Parts: sequence; structure tokens; C-alpha cells
Amino acid sequence: MNSTQFNDIVDNHSDNVYRFIYKSIKNQDDAKDVVQEAFSRLWKNKDSVDPEKAKSYLFSTAYHVMIDDIRKRKREKIIDEYETNKHFHNEQYSDLKEVLNKAIDTLPDIQKNVILLRDYEGYSYKEIGDITNLSESQVKVYIFRARKALKDLIGKMENVI
Repeated sequence: MNSTQFNDIVDNHSDNVYRFIYKSIKNQDDAKDVVQEAFSRLWKNKDSVDPEKAKSYLFSTAYHVMIDDIRKRKREKIIDEYETNKHFHNEQYSDLKEVLNKAIDTLPDIQKNVILLRDYEGYSYKEIGDITNLSESQVKVYIFRARKALKDLIGKMENVI
């Protein structure tokens, strides 16, 4: 991969990688750092990465950098368990996107990540498995469980609208 190809990859994929990471960690600066590290690793390995597979490499690398960052932060700081009930109330919402984002935030990290990759980024089960180092059947199970949890949290559509 030469510098022109690398610049094209940056132009074509940086927003998507950033959006995926930001939706996962909800911090702009941390998301930018993760994306920067992913592109830095791509540049370091430019001779061994096929430009056609750069998108998958970037998402996979960004995902692993994000997981490492999350683990590091958990070691530095004790995170209190929170109750799902604290994040929801019985008032009716008019912003469905807000409801969905809050519900996604309550999912365990692995479920949140596979849902974001599948439903927001449009990856196939196999591609998600490659990115997250899970088997295709594990990906399907996590997506099923995440969707079921979202359905249980949000409830019927009439309650939301």
C-alpha cells in the first residue's frame, strides 16, 4: 500500500470507524484516540495489509484498541454497577433515536458492539466474527440476545410514541 492508497482509505473510512467507536464509548476524545491508533497501526503495517481489506483491518484494529482501552480504564477505576431502572422512566418519549441509544447503552459491551456492527454499520455475521474474534454462531447468539434485551427494555412501540 502506498501513501495515495492510504490517504484514500483515510478519506473513505475514517468517519465510519469513528462513528462505530464513538457509539461504543460515548467520548469524543477517546474515540478520536482509538481511531488515530487504528490508522497508525494500519500505516505501520501498510506493506502487509491488502488495500482491499483495509476497511476490515481498520474496524478490527479499532475494536481491539477500544477493548484494550476499556480494560485499562476498568483497572484504573472501579465502575459502579448501575440499575437499568435508573436510566428509564415512564414518561412518553418523542425521540425514538434517544430511546434506542439509551437502551443500547445498557447492553453488555460485546452485545452493544455486535449490534452496532450489524445494524449500524451493516457488516455480515462472518465479518463481525472476524472483527471480534467470535465464531459466526456466537455473533448470531449475541445479536439475538441484544435484540431481545432491547425489545424488553423498550417494550411495545405504542409505549414509546
